[in-house]
Amino acid sequence: MRRPATRRAFLGGLSVLAATPALGGPRPKVVVIGGGFGGGTAARALHRLGLDVTLVEPSRTYCACPGSNAALVGLRPLAGQVFDYVGFARVGIGVVHEWAVGIDASARRVRLSGGTDLAYDRLIVSPGVEMRLDAIPGYDCAASAAMPHAWKAGPQTADLARRLAAMEDGGLVVITVPDNLYRCPPGPYERACLIADYLKARKPRSKILILDAKDVFSKQPLFEEAWAARYPQHLEYVPKSRGGTLVEVDAAGLTLRAGGGAFRAAVASVIPPQRAPEICRAAGLTDATGWCPVDPLTFESRRVPGVHVIGDAAIAGAMPKSAFSANAQAKVCAQAVADLLQDRAPDIPKLINVCYSLVAPERAVSIAGVYGIEWAALVAIPESAGISPVGASEDLRIREAALGDAWFRTITAEVFG
Repeated sequence: MRRPATRRAFLGGLSVLAATPALGGPRPKVVVIGGGFGGGTAARALHRLGLDVTLVEPSRTYCACPGSNAALVGLRPLAGQVFDYVGFARVGIGVVHEWAVGIDASARRVRLSGGTDLAYDRLIVSPGVEMRLDAIPGYDCAASAAMPHAWKAGPQTADLARRLAAMEDGGLVVITVPDNLYRCPPGPYERACLIADYLKARKPRSKILILDAKDVFSKQPLFEEAWAARYPQHLEYVPKSRGGTLVEVDAAGLTLRAGGGAFRAAVASVIPPQRAPEICRAAGLTDATGWCPVDPLTFESRRVPGVHVIGDAAIAGAMPKSAFSANAQAKVCAQAVADLLQDRAPDIPKLINVCYSLVAPERAVSIAGVYGIEWAALVAIPESAGISPVGASEDLRIREAALGDAWFRTITAEVFG
């Protein structure tokens, strides 16, 4: 039987985590690995809860993935995606700009690339995803430079944007989409929409081809509606059932071979299968899927006690791998960590995810879900779900784009200050 969620538990899906009274005695130490939307949120929430927090993040800046598809086609500056960690240190959160290279769970220590280590009472791991460059024949590190996935926003985003701008009119752009699970399920289709719009306006004899390793995807009716209405001459979609699964690439020849044939691209963006990063695998946090199973009540690892995994690396049941999900999970996890360190039973949470996708400049569609725990797993609560209606007015699409932009400003201000 499911215990009713309390008000505090429901805060996992809201933008502000209420602080609890400061913990008495020496403050327990919590180390957070990863400074993205999950790790950054967790560090701030733990600090507000009175814990001694150290954030381990090798980069001094963070380039946000939400909004990066718009940056590809010049709808927003890539510099507007970049944030730093100055605000964390300003409020008293320790920040260590080194790689976490090992976890000794028995000794409760994190080994750093500089040769030192950090002790912890509880550890939160939020390292994002790792691209599986061994999963597609021909697609290795060198090939990813020629066919950038740009699925970690930053230099590859800028490179893909340059390639699109330099492409001659009449060229073919190919995007490949992996099977589930991967970061940001609707992201490839948003990217295809925005590139199609760019081609329609600036290189009208060009088109974009989507090769997909599956037949069903997030927001599918909404994207298909946009493709038919806006880009019938500039976008072609090939699902798994029609040979869309990528089989092999020839990076030197910019050729992609799928079940349905071979395609010579002027620009190719190959989004490979993904998994939890090496730090998770080396620590024994992953299972045969390549991801990290967790207890949805606390996000504590089901394999390594005392270590919690949030965000893209975690197996979070029905919750998608998104920035909104990572932010919500971080708040629930932070509260659970504080409870466990005080020998309190954590509340049963409900979590929220909302996702906005652009289908054209200043036009967006959205989907929202609420997730609860049943049979020791996070499941979607159907009556709480919401999705943009097919056939909606342009006014609604414009409002949803504005809401998505407001969400991005809000979450980045909350996390990075």
